This record gives sequence, C-alpha cells and structure tokens, in this order.
Amino acid sequence: MSGDTDLIKLYSARILALAADIPHIDRLDSPDATIKRRSPLCGSTVTVDVKMTDGKVSAFGQDVKACALGQASASVVGGAILGATREQVQTARDQLKAMLKQDGPAPDAPFDGLEVLLPAREYKNRHASILLALEATLEAMEQAEQTHCA
Repeated sequence: MSGDTDLIKLYSARILALAADIPHIDRLDSPDATIKRRSPLCGSTVTVDVKMTDGKVSAFGQDVKACALGQASASVVGGAILGATREQVQTARDQLKAMLKQDGPAPDAPFDGLEVLLPAREYKNRHASILLALEATLEAMEQAEQTHCA
C-alpha cells in the first residue's frame, strides 16, 4: 500500500496541472532546427522546434508524447525557454540530471520550476522522460547555431 501512496505523492496536483497546460504546443512553420528525442525505456517522445536570434531562443514549439512527469517537465521548459541561451539550457539540463541522480539542488532560474519533479528522484525509470524536453531543446539549439555559423 505504501507504493500506492508514493505514486499519489509523485503525481501531485501541481505536476498534473503542469502536464495539462503545456505552453508552445504549436509547431513552428520555419524553425532554425527541429529535434525529436525518444526515451527507449518508456517510449516517451518530445519534438522541439527552435528559432534563434542573437544566441537566444526567439520562438519555440514542441510536441510532447510522454508520461505526466515528462509533460510537466516540458511545461516548465516551455514556460521558461523564450530568451534563454544555450548555456542556460545546458546548465538547467545538467542541474536537473544532478537533482534526479545525485540529490543535487533544483535548477537555477528561469528553470527553477523543475523543482516540482524532486519526488521523481526515487523513480529512476522516469528520469529519461523528465530529461527529454531539455535534451531535445539543447540539441535543437546547438543544431541551429551550427546552421547559422555554416
């Protein structure tokens, strides 16, 4: 029975609210880069479109097919991504990974809303889904930068 209680705590009202209201779910018509990432463990997928201006995300679109935890993560990322630099996204990804795997603190602002996923530390099989949105976004930003520099 304690396993059920733990799952109820994991899927808090805040996580479910974030999962139900993901920003930027419309794909971009002409993105600088598009990346689709999939978690082989659970099958969650996130497709991200980015437009970059002066080294910052100026437009963002995402298609999220993930569990509630992956959706909540994508929701926080979508709410914080406009104006973010690649370095900020990379730092957020690294901090989120450390929060989940090494008991590190929540990511810095503007991605500090990812703290809501702290209870997922104990659920290693969900970590990949939670990381998808940031990993896809970072890869798309890197690809966009390479395209602009080419």
